[in-house]
Amino acid sequence: MIKNDLFLRALKGETVERPPVWMMRQAGRYLPEFMEIKAKYDFFTRCQTPELASEITVQPIRRYGMDAAILFSDILVIPQAMNIEVLMKPNFGPFLPSPIRSQQDVDQVIVPDVKEALDYVYQAIKATKEKLNDEIPLIGFAGSPWTILCYCVQGQGSKNFNKAKAFCFTNPVAAHTLLQKITDTTIAYLKEKVKAGCNAVQVFDSWGGMLSPIDYQEFSWQYIQQIIDALKEEAPVIAFGKGCWFALGDMAKSGASALGVDWTCSPKNARYLSGGNITLQGNFDPTRLYSPPPVIKEMVHQMIDEFGKDKYIVNLGHGILPDIPLESAEAFINAVKDYKS
Repeated sequence: MIKNDLFLRALKGETVERPPVWMMRQAGRYLPEFMEIKAKYDFFTRCQTPELASEITVQPIRRYGMDAAILFSDILVIPQAMNIEVLMKPNFGPFLPSPIRSQQDVDQVIVPDVKEALDYVYQAIKATKEKLNDEIPLIGFAGSPWTILCYCVQGQGSKNFNKAKAFCFTNPVAAHTLLQKITDTTIAYLKEKVKAGCNAVQVFDSWGGMLSPIDYQEFSWQYIQQIIDALKEEAPVIAFGKGCWFALGDMAKSGASALGVDWTCSPKNARYLSGGNITLQGNFDPTRLYSPPPVIKEMVHQMIDEFGKDKYIVNLGHGILPDIPLESAEAFINAVKDYKS
């Protein structure tokens, strides 16, 4: 039994003494102890070495005592396993030397044996579970099929993912074939993560907000729905679509245990759009962590008051930024722990 099960109880919609708290990207780049590891090992070495990935996962827990840990990994381990070369360039980000631009390219993409291709992830989960010693739950994650497609076609990060969108709109058959391959791989991957010990999973649709509501249904949401359908009996699923407030109504009927909300959607609107019955997670603006700690504390308490303490998980509206002061991260976490309704 997990000693601090606040996060899992919130996912079930149970009444809690205070909401649980964790931060997207909490394992990593803002922590000095992470920077020491980063100085010695390149990005994918850190992801692919279970001892390193598990150590990075528990670093923020030791420092701040969040209510859940999230495995240190990357959404792009999926395309790597699918026979797509992915590099992480320093001071640049993801780079794919041979982006997918045709049906022929899609045909070369494999649906791998995830047990073999991604075994290092499951080993990292097992190592992390040992370190956590059932103190708190562990979250596993994957990118949404649409978000993965964005990188596979664009070849790198982008402000508008115009090449990825053009590929979908001019070559929809190839696009849907690729999306289905990514979906099938992701379902198998997340199932293995749960078997290895993850207590919940989150699907990150980081670039869902690039699509119009109609295109979102066609090129993103239907594939996330497949993932939720396949996983929901095995573990709670959190669906997070950045910029996807317009889809909260559909998301709430999906069978997901919780929905992530970014900072552009108010707590009141998020509750209204999602129907008011599902657990919500978010939505503190990550750049607000530049504010002084007393302001952070006040804003966090106001945010909890607006969402309500039940059916709510405190988090940022996206990942923590690399240069956030340590005392700001601490103020964010402690503000939740100090909350009294």
